[in-house]
Amino acid sequence: MVLLPTKTLRFLQICRQNAKCPPTIRTTPLWGATQRLYASSPIDMNFELFEGKTSDSSGAPLITMHGLFGSKQNWRGISKALSQRTNRKIYTVDARNHGESPHTTIHNSPAMSSDVRRFLEIRSHPKACLMGHSMGGRTMMHFAHKYPEMTERLIVVDISPIRVPRSTGEMQRIFDAMVNLSLSPDLSMSEGRKQAKQQLLQATDSNETVEFIMLNLRKDPQTGAFSWACNAQLLRDFLPRFQDYRSHFASLPPYKGPTAFICGTQSPYMKREDWPQILEMFPNAEIHWLDAHHLVHFDQPQQFISIVTEFLNRPLSAS
Repeated sequence: MVLLPTKTLRFLQICRQNAKCPPTIRTTPLWGATQRLYASSPIDMNFELFEGKTSDSSGAPLITMHGLFGSKQNWRGISKALSQRTNRKIYTVDARNHGESPHTTIHNSPAMSSDVRRFLEIRSHPKACLMGHSMGGRTMMHFAHKYPEMTERLIVVDISPIRVPRSTGEMQRIFDAMVNLSLSPDLSMSEGRKQAKQQLLQATDSNETVEFIMLNLRKDPQTGAFSWACNAQLLRDFLPRFQDYRSHFASLPPYKGPTAFICGTQSPYMKREDWPQILEMFPNAEIHWLDAHHLVHFDQPQQFISIVTEFLNRPLSAS
C-alpha cells in the first residue's frame, strides 16, 4: 500500500467533507439508465459565489476552474481567503462533465471557453479575471486568446500550453477502469468506495490519483446505484485530443494582458525550458515557482494566496 503525504491526505479529507451529493446531481450511470446529454452549444455551469465585505459588484470578478476529476469544492478554502483579501467577487465553477454541471457530447478547450463566455454574459460581466488549474488552466488560456476583450488578467496554475507529461496510456487504463466499474447497489458507500479503489488501483500505481478520483463516486439514495459525478465515458473518448491542445491557438494572436503562471517545482506539468515559447503566446507573463507538487494551491496555500492576491490587487498600469 502506498502511503500518501500528510498534506495530500488532509486535502482529500477536506474535499470529502465539502462534497455534496443531492439526489438531482447529474452523473454518469454505471448501469444502463438513460443519461441526458447536451449538444455542443454552451452549457450553464454550476458554481459557488464568494464575496467579502468590500466586494465591488461593478469590478471584474475572478472565475476559477478546477482540473480533471476536480470540482468547485476543491477551491472553497482558497476562494474564501481571496474574497477577504480582494474587492472582487470570486466564482468557482464546475466545468462541463464534472461536479454538478451538465454532461455533454463535447469536451475540449474551445467548448469550455464558450461555457465561460456564457457564464459572464448571463451575469452581465463585460470582463473577468480568470484562474484555472491544469485542465481548467488550459480552458482559461484558450479563453484569454480568443476573447482578450473579456479578459482583465489571467492566472494559470501548474499547466503548460506546450505539452502534458502524463502518458495517455495510463490515463486510458484509468478511464477504462472507471467506465467498467461494477458495484452492487446493495453495498454501503464505504464498502463501495473500498471496492472501487481496489479496481482503480489495478489501472495505476498512483494511490494519490485514485484517492482524488474517488471524490467523484456517488450513490443514489433511492436506488443504491453507484455512479461517477464526472462523465467518465465522454472524457475517455476525448482523451486522445488532449495532446492536440496547441492546434486551438494556431489562428489566434498572443494574449498580451497580465498573466501569472504559478507552478510546482516537484510537478512535471511545467518545464522550465518551455518558458521562451510560452512568452511568445503570453508576452506579458510572469512565473512563480513554489515548493509543491501538482496541487500547488494546497501544498503551499499561504504562498499561493499571497501571490494571487498581489496579482489581483495590482493596478493594471503596473502589470
